[in-house]
Amino acid sequence: MSVSSRELMGSRKIPLAMVIIRPAKLFDLPEISRIEVKSFKEKYPRGIFIVFLENNPDTFLVAEYNGKVIGYVMAYLRPDLEGHVMSIAVDPEYRGNGIGRALMVEVIERLIKKGAQYIGLEVRVSNEAAINLYEKLGFRKVKRIIGYYADGEDAYYMMMSVREWGGAS
Repeated sequence: MSVSSRELMGSRKIPLAMVIIRPAKLFDLPEISRIEVKSFKEKYPRGIFIVFLENNPDTFLVAEYNGKVIGYVMAYLRPDLEGHVMSIAVDPEYRGNGIGRALMVEVIERLIKKGAQYIGLEVRVSNEAAINLYEKLGFRKVKRIIGYYADGEDAYYMMMSVREWGGAS
């Protein structure tokens, strides 16, 4: 008998239409921190989330399902008009439902409305699922950053031009 990766991860199948993408609020921070702890080896201190929320309220988004935060994305517009995705994560129990893609589409649209000409992000070279998602959205690997993460793993810097953005299609 074979077991799917969804079953191994304990993912719950949910209807994406029931997921609300909205700006993060201060009261969401405990859930955002919980998701981050479950998702990353390296974690941001709580203060980073508070400062980010104060300075980028329209591009710090959460995905909510049945009143529970199950994912988030943090992005900002740099002075050189590059939108930068600082962090994105979906609760492991809810991965595989298109939530990460929905968060990325919404934050890309918001960054474009703010004037972004390009959008960039860093991703672990071992994170094939995320790399595949970003490539499907139009990002391309621009460079490899040696030893980017504290554990020594390299990152890809990926970028897309908003001129190439095809939207949610």
